[in-house]
Amino acid sequence: QVQVVESGGGLVQPGGSLRLSCATSGIIGSIYARGWYRQAPGKERELVARITSGISTYADAVKGRFTISRDNAKKTVDLQMNSLKPEDTAVYYCNIVDIATRNYWGQGTQVTVSS
Repeated sequence: QVQVVESGGGLVQPGGSLRLSCATSGIIGSIYARGWYRQAPGKERELVARITSGISTYADAVKGRFTISRDNAKKTVDLQMNSLKPEDTAVYYCNIVDIATRNYWGQGTQVTVSS
């Protein structure tokens, strides 16, 4: 059974930092991509950051503030979020794509940036 589990969300003040972590298990075969998406109330889910073949890409809104990283041995993918803004408030989802292009999603973790 495939499991994708996010952790690390919470409430933080503007300018603060949070680190999200995604643990995966049960995925058979190679991984094509690991990424983080977010969905704010009333908005569509959007890509935040992604690692594919060792290359990281970021949404323009988070460039220079967020960093995605992976640990192949631990089968985790993290998102370090610095200089958080109220507009970063959303539910953040971990996404894993395997070599057969099957998508796996976590349940999401809430990030709220507010004073």
